[in-house]
Amino acid sequence: MTQGERPRLSGTNLERAADHNQRVTLQAIRVGGALTRVDLARITGLTAPAIANITRRLTEDGLIEEAGQRRGGRGQPPTNLRVRRDACYSIGINIDRDHVTVVLVDFAGQVLARKSVEVDFALPDQVRSLYRKSIKTMLRQANVESSKLVGLGVAVPDDLGSVSLPGRPAGYAAWEGLDVAELFAEPLPLRVFVENDAAAAALGEMQLGLGQRYNSFFYILISAGLGGGFVLDGNYVRGANGRSGELGFMSASVETGQREQVQKLVSLSGLAEYLARHGFGVAALRDEAPPPDFARCLDGWVEQAAHRLCTPLDAINCLINPSVVLIGGRLPRQVVERLAQRLNAIIRDATDAPSIARVERAALSEDAPAVGAAILPFSHFLLPKLGALWKASTPNGDVMPAD
Repeated sequence: MTQGERPRLSGTNLERAADHNQRVTLQAIRVGGALTRVDLARITGLTAPAIANITRRLTEDGLIEEAGQRRGGRGQPPTNLRVRRDACYSIGINIDRDHVTVVLVDFAGQVLARKSVEVDFALPDQVRSLYRKSIKTMLRQANVESSKLVGLGVAVPDDLGSVSLPGRPAGYAAWEGLDVAELFAEPLPLRVFVENDAAAAALGEMQLGLGQRYNSFFYILISAGLGGGFVLDGNYVRGANGRSGELGFMSASVETGQREQVQKLVSLSGLAEYLARHGFGVAALRDEAPPPDFARCLDGWVEQAAHRLCTPLDAINCLINPSVVLIGGRLPRQVVERLAQRLNAIIRDATDAPSIARVERAALSEDAPAVGAAILPFSHFLLPKLGALWKASTPNGDVMPAD
């Protein structure tokens, strides 16, 4: 791909495809940041008149706006177009076994307001109450009218009430078979989209993070448990029963010579249990001045976690062959980066896989599942099917980012 050339989106001029073409064009502007109509015609493959009509409609609908002229060329400088951040908004909620987080995001994915509560094994009524008490205050603080909300996304682990994790109370089984969407029926009449937390984080990374650079990646989410998600050629791959990526349930050898689930150690609950055995609390992770010897203890967990993750990574590399493996979740940034470094060092000597994907920290913040959940309504109402996005790629399958 030559300098200045951009990836192509799969626009189509077929009859009744105007909505698809409009969605593809809007997504191109979101990804590109600021593009001219000439850029858009080259990226989408649509004709100049088609792009002119589509961008006019998008402008009239308040979804995009002009962002100055591009200087330096000959003739009349072309006008840059960008999405309007205030075009619409969405709510994202992440329910997990150790916290509940609510975010309000604009159309560009920027978090405008956030409410997060650290609570062990919150019950449905607690989650409902937190949402109802928080959402109108969040809208008021961000100066957002509820009429501009397009929907609400919820990211929640599969089998939330049944997976056995340390400290799970018997009453937590109330989550089993519950219609999660009903928890958010009030006070706002919004369409609710429910997604697995790792899938939501991977989808958010695809829309707003390194997914704009890598077309195929495996996402590892370290939360109270351990989950994963697989994106192939811009599509999230769910598997026959919607349970792909469940690397936390894989078994790996431990120091005693026995085998146990990977998430027994590689998870926030596993980390808390490890720290407690050494006399530390998990709160020390965020202390500016942690207790003496805490760093050495944390290094011990990182080392064991990296070795434990080599088992699923070996399978991922051999069976899936992604461009990159991304790690996200609620661990502090520096801990994720250290874990990625150790994995890259260890996996080179621990596998015979013909191709080894590099491990990197995911771009999105610790709120990746909540932010990814907030993207779900945008994707449903305004953006194209994810597999219909990028067509041009490098020889190894990576997407070339917009200039």
